[in-house]
This record gives sequence, C-alpha cells and structure tokens, in this order.
Amino acid sequence: MSDQQRIPVEVKAEAMNDVLPTTESNPKRKFSLGKKAQDRLWFWLFLAPALIPFLLMVITPFIMGIYFSFTNWDGGLNETEWIGLANFRALSTDFRFIYSFVRTAIYAVGNVILINVVAFSLALLVTRKLKLQNLYRAGFFIPNLIGGLIIGYLWSFIYTVVLTRGLSLFEISPLVNENAMLALLVVVTWQFAGYIMMIYIAALQNVPEDLIEASQIDGANALQRLRNITLPLIAQAFTVSLFLTLVTAFKQFDTVFSLTGGGPSISSPGWLESVAGLETSRTVEFTRLVTVQIYNWGFSRGNFAQAQAQAVTFFIILAIFSIGQVYFNKKREVEL
Repeated sequence: MSDQQRIPVEVKAEAMNDVLPTTESNPKRKFSLGKKAQDRLWFWLFLAPALIPFLLMVITPFIMGIYFSFTNWDGGLNETEWIGLANFRALSTDFRFIYSFVRTAIYAVGNVILINVVAFSLALLVTRKLKLQNLYRAGFFIPNLIGGLIIGYLWSFIYTVVLTRGLSLFEISPLVNENAMLALLVVVTWQFAGYIMMIYIAALQNVPEDLIEASQIDGANALQRLRNITLPLIAQAFTVSLFLTLVTAFKQFDTVFSLTGGGPSISSPGWLESVAGLETSRTVEFTRLVTVQIYNWGFSRGNFAQAQAQAVTFFIILAIFSIGQVYFNKKREVEL
C-alpha cells in the first residue's frame, strides 16, 4: 500500500484518539477537585493545628467535667457512681461557695470600673500628640506581658517589704487585713489597664478630626466634645472592653493565688450565717474568689465532683452575665 493510501487511515486514527478518552487522562478527571472543594480542604488543613488541640484540651475536658459533676468522682481512687443533682443541691448550703461568689461579684464590679476608667484615661492621654507617646504606650502595655503568678509574687514583695517595712507606708501589710481586696484590685488594674488602653486608642484614632475641629469652632468645650462626639463614636470599644474585663475578673485565679492565696481569714458575716443557715460563726477567706474556691475544694480537699459542680454552676452564671452585658451594651450603641 502506498503512502498516499496510509494517510487517511492515520488521520482517522488520530481523530478517533481525540474523541475517545484515553486511560491516562481518565484518572485525572475522576479524582480532580473543584475550586470550592480545594478551598474547603485547605481551610480545614490550616485550621486543624489549632482545632485539634482545642477539641482535645478544652471541649473534651469540658464535656467530661459536666458528666463528673453528676457523679461522686474522687479522682479515680474509688469507683465512680451516678448521684444525679446531689452535688448541685449541696451548693445551696455551702457557705464557702456562697461567700466566694459574693466576693467575686464585688471584685468583678470594682475590677471592671477601675480598669476601664484607668485605661480610657490613659488612652486619652497618649492620643494627645505628646512627645514620646509611643514610649508611654509601650510602658503602660508591658505589665500585661508579665504572667499573673509572677506579678502576684512581685507585688507581694512590694506590699510586704518595700511599702510596709521599707517606706513604712503601712503598719502591717494590706495583704493580711481587710484591705486585701483593694490591694488586689490595684495590682490587677496595673496589669490589665494597658491592654484595654490599646483598644480605646484604636477607637479614638478612628474618630474623624473634622468633627472635633467643627465642634471647637462651634464653641464646644473638651467635656462636651467627649460626651457628644467621642463617646458615641467609640461605643463599640466600650462593649468589647467591658466584656473582656468582666470575663477576666470572674476567671481571675493566678494573681489571686500568688498574691493573697485567698486570704486573709475572717469570721463569717451575719448575712452569710442567715443565708447558709449557720448556727455558729465560721471562718471564711476575704479574697477567696470562685476560681480559688474551686481549686481548693478539688485539689486540697479531694472533692473533685463537688468542685466540678461548682465549676459548671459558675460557668452558667458567667455565661448569663456576659451575654446580658453584651446585649445591654449593644442596645446602648443603637441608642447612642
């Protein structure tokens, strides 16, 4: 057969190859992913290093803790049995838990007010175009980088050795009398005010300068500008800051543990005796917040199930307070 006769057959074969899918291209088409599927896959791959530890170290213990709060779990020393709501019913007459929660609420109110007032004042100060304002910002923020345990031991030395023995500002250390709560508030405010200050600085820098200049031309003084222009425009910053300080105040543990250890010990007040049904006066600790109470009840006394019931109750109350605070502040944002 001549070459001229072969050409149509070869052309026909090539055309058939173009029409019929080859065995090499089929697998590629079969296992290929669309763009959305690839994006979804990469999303979960990048999220996995953070999601897996969170599930293992936060969510799983949280679920197990809820289960153990309905048992008589003692850390695995004896067989665990289901006892229902017995641990939660015991909380209504547990004078230590009741007192620690009241002290925590008082501490949280003082903490939220002090930190936000100091932080907002510092933010107003360092946004006034002062010399070395960046240095001031860094100086106010640095205490937040120090661990709570270290800060507690540091300020314990300052209160006991420097201010009491060295400078004789106090007859006895404020950590061992009823001034301990105020001393604790000072320390925590010093630690967290710089962090909250940065949130207010970011909000203040977004306030339009032309509005401030127009109000100055209209004769508004500094207080009027702050009340009618600045505060409404940074309402979202107040919502975030109040939420962070409220949650942090309720969860405070490390600084309290290293600074006061929950002390000093005092006699139970009259209102506690009537609420908890105490026939005689008991000893309570003045700065024992709920977190310290849970720790001591579990690890010092070995009542892990009751401590877990306290933790679950505390979580529910904290969630209610936090959601209510955010709802109230969001409503105020709309009104402003």
